[in-house]
Amino acid sequence: MNALRAGGVSLRYSPRAVLVAAAFAAVAVVVSVFAIGGGDYPVGFGDVVRALLGRGDASTDFIVNRLRLPRAATALAVGAALGLAGALFQSLSRNPLGSPDLLGFTQGSATGVLVATVLAGGSGVGLAAGAVTGGTLTGALIVLLTGRHGAHGQRLVLVGVGVAAILTGVNGYLLTKAQVTDAARAVLWLTGSLDGRDWKQAAPVLAALALAVAVTASCGRALRTLEMGDEAARALGVPVGRVRGALLAVAVLLASLAAAAA
Repeated sequence: MNALRAGGVSLRYSPRAVLVAAAFAAVAVVVSVFAIGGGDYPVGFGDVVRALLGRGDASTDFIVNRLRLPRAATALAVGAALGLAGALFQSLSRNPLGSPDLLGFTQGSATGVLVATVLAGGSGVGLAAGAVTGGTLTGALIVLLTGRHGAHGQRLVLVGVGVAAILTGVNGYLLTKAQVTDAARAVLWLTGSLDGRDWKQAAPVLAALALAVAVTASCGRALRTLEMGDEAARALGVPVGRVRGALLAVAVLLASLAAAAA
């Protein structure tokens, strides 16, 4: 571990972790450039780079920056949000099975979408709001059902699996009650798609991701201590309830917004 110091503030970091993160970020950027260049109107790698730098012609600039870049940004933001949410769930539960889909958060977002579709014929903003509301309420329900044991250990995973199974049945029932056109739109949304995505979908996820990274970084030391167990964390002065609650809220928000965006 190394440390960066600026005045009275110091930040510990692992050079290996920084190197791995930088390598993955570089790969993601290169893959995104190739993805932006693909499609019915193919654009070369160099032309994509020039357009991103503001040096492309008008038609290439429109295709790259107006049509395809928002979709690529949405894909990267959603992937990063789900990855960070999964990492937080796994650390908080101390269980490698602690992922948003297994714990029921994505099913909760789907339930919110279906309720908005069946009851209000929602679309666009309504569906996104339903997804966020459903995911948030599911997170609150799971935390409530875990009781005083908190969001850790096997209890969180078992409760999450049970809630996910129940919500899967509820979602199937809601689909049978929806109109054919509404059901088709809901199924397309539940399957996930980047079609038609623009900065309106990408911006909330990017903002939440920036907030989540800041909160996670500030709680990093406490999170590592929590992984040793609640008793050890309390003995070392970590406010277990507040730290776990804040990180769990961040993870639920990330998973819900990711489901709403794509």
